[in-house]
Amino acid sequence: MPKPRLVYFDFAGSRGEECRIALHLAGVDFDDVRVPSAEWPALKPQSPFGSMPILELAGKPPLAQSNAILVYIGRQYGLHPKDDLEAAYHEALMSYAEDLRHNVSPVLRITDEAQKRTAREELARNYLPTWGTNVERQLGEQPFVGGDKLHVVDLKLYMIVRWLTSGTVDHVPTTVFDHCPKLKRLYQQVSEHPGVKAWLERASR
Repeated sequence: MPKPRLVYFDFAGSRGEECRIALHLAGVDFDDVRVPSAEWPALKPQSPFGSMPILELAGKPPLAQSNAILVYIGRQYGLHPKDDLEAAYHEALMSYAEDLRHNVSPVLRITDEAQKRTAREELARNYLPTWGTNVERQLGEQPFVGGDKLHVVDLKLYMIVRWLTSGTVDHVPTTVFDHCPKLKRLYQQVSEHPGVKAWLERASR
């Protein structure tokens, strides 16, 4: 039977990477298809919603949208809560992570240097700290969102924190979430998870 295919840009951050890590943690042998940016315009009209990542399963229509992919993987392989209400709380946080991406992405496309600096400093001063505070209120005293077990929601939050504290987004300080100790602890716990470390080490070769 053909292996599942996870299709995304050849990029180690954002939505595609969290889905790759989830598949790796689930023990799924999958084809990690990396689409060159130059080839995406020709492929885009054939995708379900004009975006990636896309999970392709043998004999099934392609599944798009990162949260849908993560929840599917989570339900199939024990990386998402079985209790419906607990699962809904996790999915709310995942949706809120996507809200952040939708708010930040337009600012990243600004090319005028002065406008870019102003918009990114405003994000770092207001939107991002508020987002972090709201997430912080949803977290308990355990390592992960659901306690001591990693779920797909933790991968989503990990990827957001890694992105915005990496120093790669100009004018957004790496300290932007320093006021969120629980979120930073979650990020550290995911970073140190053996399965996540194994994937990152393999991907860096």
